[in-house]
Amino acid sequence: MLTALVDYDSGNLHSAHKAFVRMADEVGGGEVIVTSDPRDVARASRIVLPGDGAFPACRAALGGYDGLFDAISDSVITHARPFLGICVGMQMLATWGREYENTRGFDWIAGEVTRITPSDPALKVPHMGWNDLVIESAHPVLDGLKTGDHAYFVHSYAMQVTNPAQRLAYADYGAQITAIVGRDNIIGTQFHPEKSQSLGLRLIGNFLRWRP
Repeated sequence: MLTALVDYDSGNLHSAHKAFVRMADEVGGGEVIVTSDPRDVARASRIVLPGDGAFPACRAALGGYDGLFDAISDSVITHARPFLGICVGMQMLATWGREYENTRGFDWIAGEVTRITPSDPALKVPHMGWNDLVIESAHPVLDGLKTGDHAYFVHSYAMQVTNPAQRLAYADYGAQITAIVGRDNIIGTQFHPEKSQSLGLRLIGNFLRWRP
């Protein structure tokens, strides 16, 4: 079993790699590699797509690696291998990103990514730090997680899903901020599980055991 963390120069993968390796050792999740090689993605049992920065820059960076997105899409959509998107890696699942310019996403989770607009002007953007999750739907990757558990966020834009059933959890930050999305073999977290201590490690372990 192989888990591929996709490296496309859009984030520091050191902490994510450490967290995935730790949990793979604990749950018997096999090998974890960081790669930008489409051949590694094609042979992987599960795919993780992190992302830090602006939506258009991340989308362009991913597209700049010849064959990489095609390999991800073939693995996830054609072969239904488990996929986890993290932060902007989750946002790119949407139909559109509205950060700075209109940018097409993967359209795997219908919706758009828009700027956070808290109802309380005292709440600063970016939304940065610890916040409570509100779990809306059960999911195998969320096993053992509950409403009130803390996750670590850092972002200025958030996904608005077209189908409410595909929003699995949110956080309250002067508005309901989409925290977890999912359908079929695809799941995404706006927060960083690798920085979310016990909650994040539990989620990573669940993902490595998940059989959609």
